[in-house]
Amino acid sequence: MLSTMSQIKDTHEDYLKAIYKVSKKNRGGWVSNSEISNFLKVKPASVSSMLYKLKENNYIYWHPRKSVRLTAKGKKIALITINKYNQLKLFFEDVLGVDNTFKLDELCCKIEHTITPEISDALENLSLKVIQENI
Repeated sequence: MLSTMSQIKDTHEDYLKAIYKVSKKNRGGWVSNSEISNFLKVKPASVSSMLYKLKENNYIYWHPRKSVRLTAKGKKIALITINKYNQLKLFFEDVLGVDNTFKLDELCCKIEHTITPEISDALENLSLKVIQENI
């Protein structure tokens, strides 16, 4: 999976993550262009342009002017990206004691694209160890 993740662009990961998050609220996991646009705070034309790229890479099921749904490949990348974000946030908040005045959401979103699965696992293990020691 590392080779797949290292080849995917940050913006692709952001869109896949957004589609996944929005799809959790929708019946059947289908998401509209406007829902993605609203979630990411981008123009609908930008979403359409990205959807062509995501479809080309087999990350989504989509036909123009129709709803979007993640493929198994797209969902896997979205979940890996979300997990990295969650590990980073846990590390910053519970291990380092950093609060949200440092715009943690934005920082974690930027870093999630660059850390490897091994680093993510190490952060998780360290965070769990520190949390257990403080119980």
